[in-house]
Order: sequence, then C-alpha cells, then structure tokens
Amino acid sequence: MHLSCKRSTSIIAVLAASLGLAAPSMLCQRTTSTKQAELKETSSVEPWWKHAVIYEIYPRSFQDSNGDGVGDLKGINSRLDYLKSLGIDAIWITPMYPSPQVDFGYDISNYEAVDPQYGTLNDMTRLIDHAKQREIRVVLDMVLNHTSDQHSWFLQAASSRTNPKHDWYVWSDGKSGTGPGSHEGRVPPNNWVSLFGGSAWEWVPAVHEYYYHEFYKQQPDLNWRNPAVEGAMFSTMRFWLDRGVAGFRLDAIPSLFEDIQLRDEAELGGTSAQGDPILARNYTDNLPEDHDVIRRLRAMIASYPGDRVLIGETYMPNTMELDKWYGGAAHDELQLAMDMLVGFSSKLDASTLRKYIDEAETELHGSQPLFVFNNHDNPRAIDRYGYGVHNEEIAKLLATILLTTQSTALMYQGEEIGMVTTPPARLQDVKDPIGISGWPKEKGRDGERTPMQWDDSANAGFSGANVNPWLPIPQSYKDHNVKVEASEPNSILNWYKQMIELRRTNPAIRDGLNIMLNADNPNVLSWLRQSPGQPAVVVVCNLTDQEQKISFDLSAQGIASKQVRTLMKTPGNVDPLSLDAVQLLPFSVYVGQAE
Repeated sequence: MHLSCKRSTSIIAVLAASLGLAAPSMLCQRTTSTKQAELKETSSVEPWWKHAVIYEIYPRSFQDSNGDGVGDLKGINSRLDYLKSLGIDAIWITPMYPSPQVDFGYDISNYEAVDPQYGTLNDMTRLIDHAKQREIRVVLDMVLNHTSDQHSWFLQAASSRTNPKHDWYVWSDGKSGTGPGSHEGRVPPNNWVSLFGGSAWEWVPAVHEYYYHEFYKQQPDLNWRNPAVEGAMFSTMRFWLDRGVAGFRLDAIPSLFEDIQLRDEAELGGTSAQGDPILARNYTDNLPEDHDVIRRLRAMIASYPGDRVLIGETYMPNTMELDKWYGGAAHDELQLAMDMLVGFSSKLDASTLRKYIDEAETELHGSQPLFVFNNHDNPRAIDRYGYGVHNEEIAKLLATILLTTQSTALMYQGEEIGMVTTPPARLQDVKDPIGISGWPKEKGRDGERTPMQWDDSANAGFSGANVNPWLPIPQSYKDHNVKVEASEPNSILNWYKQMIELRRTNPAIRDGLNIMLNADNPNVLSWLRQSPGQPAVVVVCNLTDQEQKISFDLSAQGIASKQVRTLMKTPGNVDPLSLDAVQLLPFSVYVGQAE
C-alpha cells in the first residue's frame, strides 16, 4: 500500500523482532520420503495466477505520454510490447482513480473513474483490451481501509451526525480532558497514532467528534462494522470486474477493523521518525473480523469467470499468521498473500532464507506462495541486500530465488534493470509527506518511486527532453536502462528474461516440488525442483563474497546419477563435471538439470 507496507518507523520497530532480527526457528523437519510421497501429477486445469509473473506498475513513474512529467495510462499502453517480451503474465497498477494525491493515489475520492492526470475510463478500457491481446491481465489496486476526505461519502459523513453516511466512518466523542488535541474539553479517546505521524484522531467541529485515520488525516478509515460500507465497496469492485480486470491487490487489508472498545495500545519503547511513541498494533491491525470480510469477498469474485484473483498486502510476523490470510485449510480467503518474510529479510543469510522458503512451501496448507522483493514503499532490494561491489550479481541471485522457487512471482518496475533507490538529498526536494515530517530520519519513499529508465536519452525516455518529471531521473539511468541492457548479453535485464523463460518452459521449475538441499550449509542456499517423469533441476546460490565449492547427493530423492547439464549460470562460473563438485564465484548462481 502506501505505507501499510508499514515502512513508518513505528512499524519497522514492531516487525524487526519477528522478521530478520530474531533467530530463525528450526526448519520444519519433513523427511525426504514424505516429500517424495507428495510428488503428484499437476492438474491440467490450473488458475492462471499459479505460475504467473506479476509486474507492479506505479503509473506516475512508468511512462509519460503527454509531456506533463507524470506517467499515465496511455504510457503504460505504449509499453505493453516490452512487458510481453519480458514474459509478464499480469500487471498490477497502483491506484489511478481520482484523488487529491495527498498520498499519491491511495487517498481515493471516486472508486469508479480514472484521475484525469492518468487519462480517462476509455483509456483504461483500451489498456485492458490491448493487454488481453498480448495475454497480459490487468490487476487493480483496491483501497478498502479508507477513502480520501474529499470523497463524497466523507463529505456527507462529516456534515452532520444525522447524515446517513455518518456511520460509514469511525467516529468518537473522545473523552474529557485538556492538552494536545483537545477540543471543547475533549481529547482523543485513546493513544493511537497515525503511521504517518501524529494522533490517529482528527476533530471535526461540524459534528463535535473525532474521526480515526490510520494513515494521513486526509484518509479517514471506513467503518467496516456497518454493512452498508461493505455493500458499497463490493459494488465498486464489481464495477471493475465487469470491465474485465483480472482481480485486485488489496491495500492495507489487515487494517479494516479496529477494536470496538478503542482500548489504548501498549507502548513498545522508543519513538518514530515523527517523534511519536512506538505502539503495538493489537487493536488496529489483523483483527479476526478482517477474515470474515475476505471470505465474503472471495465468494463474490468467484461468481466471475476467468479465475479472478485477490492479492493481499500482508506484512505478517511469521508463516503461521500468513496462512490465516489464505483461509488455512479451508482455502476460502486470499488466493495470493504477499510473503514479505523472504523478500524483506534484507540479509543474505542462508538459514533465514532457507527457513522462510521452506515454510512457504510446506506450511500454507498447500496454498500458493507469493514472493516479492520490491515494491513502491520500500528501498529497492538491490540496495537492501547489496554489498556495493557485487550488486549486479546479487540482483541476479535475488531474481533466481524469486523465479525458480515454487511461488508466484511479483516484480516491481525497474528491478529487472537494476534500478537503485535514489532518495532526495535535500528536504526541499522531498515529495512524500512522511519524508517531510520525518526528515532527516525518514526521507520518505521518493527514492524507490523515481521514473522508469527506458534509455540513455534525456529523462531516460520516461518523458520528453524539455520536461521536468515529477521526480528527478537518477544518474544511474545512463548505464541501467532497458535499451542499453537489452543489447548486453550478461545484463540484469537479460538474466530476468532468460530466467522467466526457463520458469515458463522447464517442467520441473514450472510444476515441481521444492526440496531444500544441504540444509546445514551456512554459505550456500540450494534446492531441487522435482516433477514426476521429468528431469530434476538443481538451483545453487552462493550468498557470500567468497568462492564456494559444494557437492550434492540426490540419492534420497531417487536420483543416482551425478551428471548435470547447465541451464543457467552467472558469468565466470565453470560448468561442473558432476554434482560432486559445483564451484561458485562470489554471489553467483548455478542452475543445472540432473541427467
């Protein structure tokens, strides 16, 4: 989402202990014989999203078609052939609805139209049609937690306590008191703070009440305890389903409900970049009622043909909590829940990555994992995992994990060319409001939202030469752009293309079970992809800056031969003579087929 990604300092503090900083628990010890027993023929009829590569597009920054410095729908349309050549199955477009743009589209004022700066409803219809011609589906971002304060619903709600829309939002009289945030002898009802800074309660004089906003004050939270809200939001989703969208990515979905008693959150110690106390989120996130809504939403989209999909923005502390968003054994909630445990551990640690990958593939009751390393809310993975000297090799290594494990893959524009995070150097250059309020501790999210780098011309081909783009073009565009990398055989872009093609065409990588290998090796992450009646594939990743030599015994998986044929490898690695001796350069990858 816009920061349900919880990049705000308060949430990063909450998640730190449960993501990369706590010692990983022991891997689920599943015997080889158990895994072998699970090898079975794949159904001939599978939903399109199971093997998909989904590509996130931030429309402001993808392609400007009219020279105003802001990307738009026609710009996306003009780049569909590129996406087809890359091997993309679906695009997720972040909000392009009418919006005051306080949070760059995540503050929606009309769910059933297109913001004029991005185009028209007809432009969206053409985009959906043209994408379909290229066998690319369109997934829209849907913000269910809140609206803009300029939405007609909220304007009505804030006009009078007797207005029929008033109860569509979360209101409180507050409690008696004086001091910060006090009005008419009342103060906010509890200690909740906005993830973007300050109190989560805003006073409206016309109704003599506070409304709740988990994010900016211009983003009032909807009251999902009112059935009319659910009816209205489901109706807006039908509006787009009827126009052919393939499904929705659900923004901030664990935040729909708040504690009905409005109890204070526990203080965890420390303060955010905005100076607020860091609080637990026990009463504002991940409440049981969220799952009731998702089950009803799943039933609604199931009434449409074509395997429409629900993708959740699900920052969870562990795999067990992530499984709940699929509906557990019932499989009746999200089809795809974003697994941030793998892609946002931000550390090349074999035991951590091995643990989370294995859990995703064995502890989700058979639901399809969805791995993601990059999005519009976080510094890019190449910087989070990178060591500086070997960043291009690390980018290829992360792509390998994303594309050869047993998961649906979610990419973010520019990761395939090695785009880097480029935060503003000066406060006066910041566009993201949380970067303004949190400077310099929090620089905002401009750095990961800079325009797509298409070529080495002025403005990187994103916009015309004489245009000032809404965010500046990083100097890295001269070397890292689509045009230059397309002509370089060993570029990051061509690695992505080849890896996506291998994912599509190799039966074991497409359909096979994922079996971790050499699970006690602290330096090398490796796994086997195995499908009945097909040659197995070994994937090996050196996570260190030192050369590594490793051997594999696959007899427990029913493979006696040591012969291996190279499918892909990082440049410089030699083809191994057998699985007894696989040599790996620093941060390099080897993918081979057992013969």
